[in-house]
Amino acid sequence: MNYFKKLVGEKVYLSPPREEDIEIYTKWLNDFNTTDYLGRSSKICTLEAEKEWYDKNSKTENGVTFAIIENETNKIVGNCGIEKIDYINRTGILGIFIGEEEARNKGYGKETVKLLLDFGFNYLNLHSIELKVMSFNKRAIKCYEKCGFKEVGRRREAYFLNGKYYDVIDMDIIKKEFKENTIKNKNI
Repeated sequence: MNYFKKLVGEKVYLSPPREEDIEIYTKWLNDFNTTDYLGRSSKICTLEAEKEWYDKNSKTENGVTFAIIENETNKIVGNCGIEKIDYINRTGILGIFIGEEEARNKGYGKETVKLLLDFGFNYLNLHSIELKVMSFNKRAIKCYEKCGFKEVGRRREAYFLNGKYYDVIDMDIIKKEFKENTIKNKNI
């Protein structure tokens, strides 16, 4: 079964996730190189738990989830989405990870965030999109800032990892701050 090109960018496209990829997600979510940055390093992810997550989140009205696929190879490299969508206040929470180590530092994350923002603001009619990031994740903070996110708050020493506490930074962007047209396969 192939991936489906829902949101197409220059380097990656976003596809609905496939049940066949649960094993790769489970691998990534048990790798400290991925989970340290997601706030999930103290959790153990089983195939059964990931299947439950997939079943719940692939059919929800309160969020959208995508697999991140390289354009050239059609290889899955990560996962992203906008969750906890509030259609009254028009808000959502952005989440992303690049699980495939060779796919990091290639601009895939930045392009994925911009694809999600374009979709969230121009198709889901959201007004504000927020996220949380750990203070030690300088690469992600720089990426989010380049995409237009601003720091709006900080929870001091709210994340414990490997014997130390780190701040959790709250960031957001509102629709009028995002002017890009990132989705390449739009018709209108």
